[in-house]
Order: sequence, then structure tokens, then C-alpha cells
Amino acid sequence: MKLTIKQKVSFGIGAIGKDMVYSLVSGFILYYYNTILGISGTFTGIMMMAARVFDAFNDPLMGVVVEKTNTRFGKFRPWIFTGTVTNALILYGMFAMPRSLQGTPMLVYATVAYVLWGVTYTLMDIPFWSMIPAITQAGKDRENLSVIGRSCASVGFAIPTVLTMLLVVRIGSDEREGFAILAAGIAAAFVIMELICVTGVKERPAEQKMAPTLKEMFSSLIHNDQAMVVVVSIILFNASLYLTTQLALYFFKFDIGNSDLYSLFGTIGGAAQILSMMSLPALRKRWSSRSILTGAISITICGYALLFVLGTFGITNVALLALAALIIYIGFGLATVLTTIFLADTVDYGEWKTGQRSESVIFSMQTFVVKMASALSVLIAGIGVDVIGLDPDAAAQNASTLFGLRVLMIIVPIAGLIFSILHFRRKYRLTEEENARIAKELAAKNNNEQRIG
Repeated sequence: MKLTIKQKVSFGIGAIGKDMVYSLVSGFILYYYNTILGISGTFTGIMMMAARVFDAFNDPLMGVVVEKTNTRFGKFRPWIFTGTVTNALILYGMFAMPRSLQGTPMLVYATVAYVLWGVTYTLMDIPFWSMIPAITQAGKDRENLSVIGRSCASVGFAIPTVLTMLLVVRIGSDEREGFAILAAGIAAAFVIMELICVTGVKERPAEQKMAPTLKEMFSSLIHNDQAMVVVVSIILFNASLYLTTQLALYFFKFDIGNSDLYSLFGTIGGAAQILSMMSLPALRKRWSSRSILTGAISITICGYALLFVLGTFGITNVALLALAALIIYIGFGLATVLTTIFLADTVDYGEWKTGQRSESVIFSMQTFVVKMASALSVLIAGIGVDVIGLDPDAAAQNASTLFGLRVLMIIVPIAGLIFSILHFRRKYRLTEEENARIAKELAAKNNNEQRIG
């Protein structure tokens, strides 16, 4: 079944909405808790790490629940709608903490809100991305939908990155109220965009097969060695980039000395990321996916190196900072959409190897990966800002603190990126030719089963 333009546009709109929410939380919650509410970076880092680990290990269970869902609206869309509404409400509550809360009650509120946000985001995120392998076949159609989804997600991610710090100081009486108003606006947009998605994307009729047991589903996941390779690589890759995201605002405010440049950095980076994702089909005509991924991560490392030099020598040249953003996010954009394609291909591989086709269980690993990566990054960032002695209330930081900030934000991510690509190139075996062979064998097998049935 070939996807219609309406389905592609609807899926893209849904991606914009969900990543607007994720961008606001992943990019600003540490700053909000630490700088605005006054919660220590160490508490915030440990709390978020624990919450993300707890939530991440629930993701495969959610994948199983989605796989066993069978309604007249499909198995994905009911969960997307339910998760969206609940997550939108909690998002607002998380950034609208009552000012009367202080001390322990404030810490309890912050913790509960963050945990519930992660759990409800899972409800819609896993079925959203699980639709890719479910409504497309390996090849051009799947690649195009992955590019659309990831490109639009980048648009959504860029909107809060660019606008948050510009808006929160202008739309409320102070930053705290500004964050609450902004969260309410993003929550409303989130609900509207996901409604467009669930009404515009039609699922394929589910095949009437005996539902696999919970044990069989987890067994098919564990024995999918190629999915595990992609998962480990994405954790290393995303944790590196998320660490930069967590600390970027601190970097521009205290090291570069101009927090307004954070919005410029995000604007250039977001545009570069979107353009690089859209260029993937053209690049695939000349190079293999593995080669493009290697080049993408190498490009990102070069951008990091330039950013480190600019921070070390106190260079605030706007053009050079924009160049660093351009280089970093070109590589990041390509790598992000490629890893989605790789994970989608492991669904076919898993069915070929184990006989179980479990899109939601496999794609629950993508949400698991994102959360584990975010957990690692926020733990390092939260504890790191305390270890290096960063004082959010100070107008300036000492030299050792700024050097420590550069190490945390740039050098540590470079190491993670190097490890991620080395691991991937050594272990991942699903080439384009291998995927085509697997798809052909699965098609032949399904045709035989239909004739016998």
C-alpha cells in the first residue's frame, strides 16, 4: 500500500508536535529546575537519571501492550491520542509549579511531575514511530517516511530551542511565569497536531494471527542481535548530543557571554539538521547508509572541535559560531534519520530470524534508547555543574569552571561519538543488499502462507 500525500503530511505534523514537547523538556528542564526554582544540579541530575531509567525499562512493556492492541481505530492511533492528552496536561503542570511550594514539597512535586511526564510521553511516542515499519515496506517508501518524520521532528525540536529564551522573559512577569505560559501554548499545539496525525494516517488492516505471548515477544527482541547493535550505538550517539543540549545554555551565557546567541545557534543548527535530513535520498544514490553515517559523525566531531576552540579563546564571532552549529547539526541530522531507518530494517530482520514481527516492541527500544541517553546526559550535566563549581547566580565564572564546562559539553561528547561509530561499524551487518534479500524471502513466505490459508 503506497502512502498518500495526506498520510505523509499528517505524519509529519505529528512529528512536529511531539518534538516541540520533547525539546522544551530535554533542553530546558535542567535550567528551569536549577536556575529558576533553585533546585541543586546534583539532585536534579540524580532524580532525572532515576526517573528516566525507571521509565525506560517500562518502554518494552508498552511496546508489548501496543502489539496486543486491536481496536477499530487500529493499534497505534488510540495510544497516540491517549498519550498526547495526558502528556500535554502534565507538561503544563511541570512548568507551572505553585510558588507556595518550597523545600521538600517542591522536590516531591518536581520529581512526580517529571516521572509522570516520561511515562505519558511513552504512551504516544512508541506507537508513533512504530507506524513506520507497519505502514511501509523496506526501501524507498520507508526511507521517505523516515526522512519526513525526522525532518519534521527537527522542525518541532528547533522551535522551542530558538524561541524559549526569547519568549519567557517577555510573555510573563518573570521567567518562571514565562515558562508556564509557553508550556501551556506548546501543550495546546501538541494536542492539535496529534489529532491531525491520528485522523490523517490510516493503518493497514491487521493480519489475523495468533497473538504472541509476552515471553515470545521479549525473546524475539533479545535474539534480534542487529536491533541490539543499533540500540547501543544510538545510546552512545544521543547521550553525546544530549549532553551538549543540556549545557548549551550555560555555555553561551557564561563562557561565550551572550545568552542571546543560544537562539542563533539553535536556529542555524535546526535549519542545518532539517536540510541534511532532506538531502539523504540524494546522498543515498551515491553512498551506502553505513558510509553516510560514518561521514556524518565525523562531520559532527569537526564541528565540536571548532566550538571548543571558540570557547577556549573567547571568540564570540557570530559567523564562526554559526559555522560550528552548521557543521555539528548537519552530521547530527543525517545520523538521526539513518538510525531510524536502521532500526526499522531490524523489524524485518527480526521477523526473518525469529518468525515474530513486533514493530512496537522493536521501536519501544528507540524510546528506551532516547530516555537512557537522556538519563546519562542529565546525570553527567547535573552533577557536573556542581563539580566544576558553576554558580547560576554569578555574573561570571572562574577560568577552571569554564574549562570544566567545555570538557563536559564538548570533549566528553566527542569521545562518545567515536565509540558509537566504532561499535556500529564493527557489529552492524544489514547492508542494502541484505535487506533486499530478507524482504524478498519474507514476501515469498507470506504469499505461501496466504495460499495455504
